[in-house]
Amino acid sequence: MTPQRVTIYTDGGCIGNPGPGGWAASLRFGEHHKEISGRFQETTNNRMELRAAIEALETLTRPCAVELYTDSSYVRNGITKWIQGWQRNGWRTAGKKPVKNQDLWKRLLAAVERHESAGGVTWQWLKGHAGDDDNERVDDLANAAARSVTDDDPVDTPDDGFEAPCLL
Repeated sequence: MTPQRVTIYTDGGCIGNPGPGGWAASLRFGEHHKEISGRFQETTNNRMELRAAIEALETLTRPCAVELYTDSSYVRNGITKWIQGWQRNGWRTAGKKPVKNQDLWKRLLAAVERHESAGGVTWQWLKGHAGDDDNERVDDLANAAARSVTDDDPVDTPDDGFEAPCLL
């Protein structure tokens, strides 16, 4: 018997890049449906795209087989093609520069690994703004989140892994 899959659509974006940003995801499992979204005062489009996938996968309460749709080539290629090389190279690009958004890539990798025992995550790219109802919905939710940013919302500061030395 083939396990039922969770279907997830994600999107993220900014008003300006960098600027106020929002992310959103739509999760479906059988008859169950949930939409989630979030926002940050100052962030980038790529960070919001990553956060959408992370938050969706972390929302699942147990390991699941997942079909995840994104209109972000950055996210899909990063997790399916580039991440193994980054890890092998100590989180450096082929050009020997530190990988951008490393904090979120590591978090996404952990979220994906959590679902491996149940069938894993299958990554699907789809063209944005091409009429897919689910993609259009998460685009609307992410844009609404970005437009509703207030001064009370957090700033999305990358954790570059720097640790201050202990002073004795």
